[in-house]
Formats: sequence, C-alpha cells, structure tokens
Amino acid sequence: MNQRLWYTSPATEWKNALPIGTGRIAGMVLGGIEEERIALNHEWLCVGQNKERQNEDRSAYLPKVRKLLEQEDYEQATILANEAWGGNGGISGRPSKEDPYQPAGDFRFALDQGEAGNYRRDLDLERARVKISYEADGRYITRVSVGHLIEDCIITRIYAREEPVSGTFWLDRAEDERCDISYELGDNTILMHGVFHQGMKFCVTADLKIRGGKIIPIEGNRLRVEDALEILIFINIGTDAKNELPIMECRRRPLPSKSWEQLYRENIAEHAKQYGKLHLDIFEEEPNLPTNERIKKYREGSGDATLPVLYFNYGRYLLCASSANGELPANLQGKWNEDLHPAWDCDYHNDINLQMNYWPAENGHMEDYTEALLRYLEKMIPYGRDAAKKLFGCRGVWLPLSTDIWGCATPETYGWSVWAGVTAWLAQHVWWHYEYGQDMEFLEERGYPFLKEAAVFYEDFLVKDSDGIYQVMPSQSPENRYVGGGELPVTIGVSSAIDNELIMDLLSHCIRAAGILNIDADKIAVWTEILENLPPLQIGSKGQLLEWNKEFEEVEPDHRHVSHLFGVFPGEQIDPDRTPELYAASKVSLERRLSAGGGYTGWSRAWAACLYARFGEGDTALEHIRALIGDFATESLLDLHPPRIFQIDGNLGGTAAILEMLLQSYFEELHFLPALPKCWKNGRVSGIRARGGFTVDMEWQDGRLLKARIVSVKNRNCVIRTNHEKYSIQDSWGNPVKFTMEGSKLIFPMWNDRMYFITVE
Repeated sequence: MNQRLWYTSPATEWKNALPIGTGRIAGMVLGGIEEERIALNHEWLCVGQNKERQNEDRSAYLPKVRKLLEQEDYEQATILANEAWGGNGGISGRPSKEDPYQPAGDFRFALDQGEAGNYRRDLDLERARVKISYEADGRYITRVSVGHLIEDCIITRIYAREEPVSGTFWLDRAEDERCDISYELGDNTILMHGVFHQGMKFCVTADLKIRGGKIIPIEGNRLRVEDALEILIFINIGTDAKNELPIMECRRRPLPSKSWEQLYRENIAEHAKQYGKLHLDIFEEEPNLPTNERIKKYREGSGDATLPVLYFNYGRYLLCASSANGELPANLQGKWNEDLHPAWDCDYHNDINLQMNYWPAENGHMEDYTEALLRYLEKMIPYGRDAAKKLFGCRGVWLPLSTDIWGCATPETYGWSVWAGVTAWLAQHVWWHYEYGQDMEFLEERGYPFLKEAAVFYEDFLVKDSDGIYQVMPSQSPENRYVGGGELPVTIGVSSAIDNELIMDLLSHCIRAAGILNIDADKIAVWTEILENLPPLQIGSKGQLLEWNKEFEEVEPDHRHVSHLFGVFPGEQIDPDRTPELYAASKVSLERRLSAGGGYTGWSRAWAACLYARFGEGDTALEHIRALIGDFATESLLDLHPPRIFQIDGNLGGTAAILEMLLQSYFEELHFLPALPKCWKNGRVSGIRARGGFTVDMEWQDGRLLKARIVSVKNRNCVIRTNHEKYSIQDSWGNPVKFTMEGSKLIFPMWNDRMYFITVE
C-alpha cells in the first residue's frame, strides 16, 4: 500500500524524473520513448578548484564586535562582523567560494521501435527500482533500472519477452566551458572522461552485456546493439577527489557475472535491511490513479488520506538512495543535481537543511544511514579546531553555516558567517545516534569525544557578564534580521533564543554522556554551572517567544525560518509539562509567523508540520503536509524551493513530521499517537524507534490506540504517557506484567530478550 509512484507518460523534464541511487552515485530516470535519458551524479563530483581554503587569524576582531554590542550599537557590530568574517573575510589564499556540486553527465539510448502504446513508468519503493514498459511493433518492451547497493553501480536491463531488441547507446554531458570531455570506445564499453580546468577529473563508464545479438562500436561515444534478447548496462562513475585515477574507482569491482534475476533479488534484500524495517498503513482506500493525477486532485481538495503516506515512504526511500553507500551525507539535493551552476552550489546548509535531511533517520529505523553524516562531522574536526582558534581565539570546534564536500571550516556566507550555533546543532545528531540505539561503544569512542570538543568551544566563546550570566556574544538567529536602531537591518545581537537553546541542548547531552561513562566529573561541574546561568528565554508583549534578547522589530515578519523554536522541535528545551508558558508562547510565535505569510518554502512547511505535531495538533500538522505536497511537490513528489529549485530537505522533513505525529519519546517517555489526524482513523505502524533504545509497533482503531508491542535493546524501565486509559501488559510468554502509575505515566520493567504486548481495554 502506498509504495509506488506511477505514470502513464514519460517525464518531460528532469525534476519530474524518478530517482535511483546507491549513496555514492545517483541517477534520474526520465523514461523517454524515442530516447531515454538517465541523468548521473557522483557524491564527490564538484568543480574542484576550491578544495583547499584556510582561515586567517581574525580573533582580534572579536573583542571589538563585543564592545559594540555592549554599547547596543547593533548596526556597527553587524558591519564590523561582516568585515571580519563575512564573504572573503577571514579566508586566505583564494577567494571565498564553496565548490559547486556537478552533474556527471547522461547515459542515453534510442531503441529501434515504432510508435509506443500502453506506456507505464513507475518507481517501486520497496524494490528500489524504476520500471518503464510499453508496447511497440507487437513487442512488450521493458526497461528496469536500479541503484545496486551491493555492486554499487547503476544497472539497467532492457528486454522484450524473448523478442530481439536493437538500439544505440551513448554517454554525453551538457556543454560546459569549464570542463573538457573526451570519449573512448571498447568492444562493449563507453568511457567518458571529464577534466575541469585546474580542478577535478572524473570518468563515467557504461559497460554493456547482451544475451544473443552483437555489439558494434559505431562512433566516438556510441555503441550499437543488434538483435539482443537481453541488454544489461552497468554504469559507474569515478573521480580523483581522493587522489586516485577516476577509472580506478570505476573498476574497483569487476563486472558481476550474476544473472539479472540474482542481481535484482539481492538488491531488494539489501534495500530491505533499512527501508523494510518500518511499515505504515492507513486503512483507507488508495485511489487507483497515476501519481501526478493524485497530486492534481489533492491540490484541488480531494480527501486522499493516503497520499501523505506515499510521501512518507518516498522520503524514506530518498534517504536510503542518497546515503546507503555514501561517504558524504545528503546535500541540498540529496545526491541528484542536473545544473552546472546549482542554487547555493548544492552545498550543505547547516542552519537546518542538513540537519533536517537526517531528522527521520534514527526514529525512522534507518539509523545506519546516519553514518554518512557522522563521518562528515568527524572529517571536519581538524578544520573546525583551526577555525575556532584563528577566527575567535577559542579552543574546541567551530563549524560554519555552509560547507561543501571538502568540509573546510571557512566562513563563506556574508551575514551569517559568524554564527556560533552550528556545532551544537550538528552535535544533536551525534547524541541522537546514541540515544536511540544505546550503543555504548559508539558513545565512548566517537559520540562523547565529539560532544565534549563542541562544548569546549562554548566554554571559551561565552561571556560572563557582571550579573554572572553567560551571554552569547555575538549571537544570531539564522537567517532572520531585526531593526537594531540604525539605518540598516542587522543580524548580530546578544544571546538569541536559538543560541541559548542549542547550548542548553549540547551541554545537557554532554552531562548525560559523561555521567553514563562515569568520567569527567570536573567537566560536568563546569557545564552544569553554565547551564544554570544562561539567560532565560523570554516572552514578548504579544505572548510570543522572543527571537532575540529584546523585543526588536522584525524586518521580515513572514520569514521562512523559525530558528527560535528549535527548543520545541527538534530540541526538547521547551516542553508542555516542564515549561508550559514557553510552550504556549512558542505556539503563538509560530502562528504569528505563518499568519504573516511564513512557510513559503518546502522545508519551512515541513518544519511547521513537525512543530504542530509536537504541539499535539495532528490535523494542523497534516494541513502543512498537505501544503507541502500541494504547493511544493513536483509530479515525482520531489520538494521544491519555489519556483523550480529541488531541495530534498522538504521531503525528509515531511517524513520526520509524520513520525512525530505517530510517536514521541522526549525524556525517554513513550507517547503513542500524540498527534494523530482525524482522517487517519484506523491504521498501524511497525518498527518505529524511540529514545532509550525502544522499538514500537502500534495499531489503532477509531483514533484510539488498540494495541502495541515494545522491545528494548537493554534491561530498563519503560515509561508510557497515557490519557488515563486502562492498560494490560503481557510479555513474550503470555505472562502478565505488573506496572505502576505515577500521575499519567505508566511504568513497568523490561528485559531485552522479551517482547511486551500492551492492550488498551
């Protein structure tokens, strides 16, 4: 159910094509009839001219900026900060410039055939394959493409039910004055070599295997196949990003000798190891319509309750296809980009976008795919140490708002280059990886060392004022601006809400981690003292949570970012039980922002859906999912930054929102169906993960939990938030399990070798 996107015509443009990928390489299948195009990408392929970037020592600017802030001269503080660190400021050796992520080119073919009929194009999310089928010349022609996770290449099969197939096959790339392209032909191989001037080298290979018939090299970049009963094409891409010959990466594995059936089966099994661990079913009829028609009717107001489930599954598929074998995390477009000059260089934006890409990984039971993000963070540590020292005179690690594949910690962004919150926000994912999985080895060897080094930066960066309060100076609330008393809008201030929330988040996790490991008592004391003396979050005159330390006038009341609401989601500093006033004020802030016209990008709509799920308002959260699909989705459900820029963060943020609607586990307390929409009256979910090492299956009826199954990775108490329903609990052997009630919380002991079955009476 809701596992397939399908269409009755080819895609007319790249953004409506169907994605496949292995994490390392990626393709977009357009499904053309007269000519097929598979657009190709490699995670490491960029221009390559800005690989090495170093910071100059700009630490002397920091006290000057702070002096201006003490004088409340926010305009001059902003101007000086941008002079010091913005744009080219602080970077030596070459101009400030991230390396643009680049397309590798296209694999194309044209089959010998007449007019086609009965066309169908579909993406099967469970089988991770794109299939094109149609009738032509009395033959039923089928083309299947996969990103093969074991062979780590793109494989396409073409056949016509034991009828011969003929056609021409080639590689090419869009004309680019920065890049020279050349070709080689072998007996069954096409090689395309690319060289960016003074930059990166790459190679694309297409190897053809046929059953029956023959292969004929006919031109510089073309092979001709005649009368084959089956054609298999193996596409690989290599770069010199890691100082090896591109062809060596392409030939690292020998071409598989297995049959298509073997290759296909093993790829399905490998894909299922992550994607198949979670299933969501809403017991409503799924319209039997092509996906583009479903979207059209949805925009017109149809009551298609199951289209968000398809969107949810699609997001999970995209995370798999962009992260499975990847050494790098998903960028702004995952791993799929066709533009020679992509928006924002198709980089990593670290003030929500990269983080949002991995919001659904841990609780969505795709935790292995967090590894690409973790490796990237670890790679940035030496760069971040250098940046912290040279830019701000601090120990620890400082990471910038935007980065590229090289992970250099240089301040690239005018206006936001000074922001101090990136390291803390990215560190949240390090903690989550432990919190959901309870892997002590990971926490000790990788998790805590990163958290600790991030915390050390803030130990040095914070300024203790005369009242003993630790202030963030300078501070920002990306990417918003306010009226600071001068002629120009300003970005620099003192102790913005998000900076305080991020530091609370990081230090509380550091304290917990050190306690679990029973180490660093002296550090726990330092971090506790800082936590107890951070500026309190404030409520404004309209009942809203203040974004900055004072009630400044916003330059853009409809701004797409709601950075000050980090503490609601994805953080946990603002909670209905522990901080009810701030919780209510946060909702007011969100409503004010949206009523002014906010939420005008896909990812900001996804964030709004996550926030409303956290507020327990399932119908409102679903309305934002509806807007995410209706206003920002292409025909292939890819998220758009309007009007035409694909950004994968909206897809993955929407997936995260639906997970948040089904299960919340803040403070390791399980809250079943906290924001279930009314139209999802009956349904079930299996394999959803919770903080504390739990995995949960649930079934509900008439909007109420019917039963649940819980397993834990360790022996521990399980805490369930209830609405005072009557529960009964049994273990794997049918034995009743005793529990206690503390207010609305149900508590019972669990053993890690047993399942526990909960029934609502």
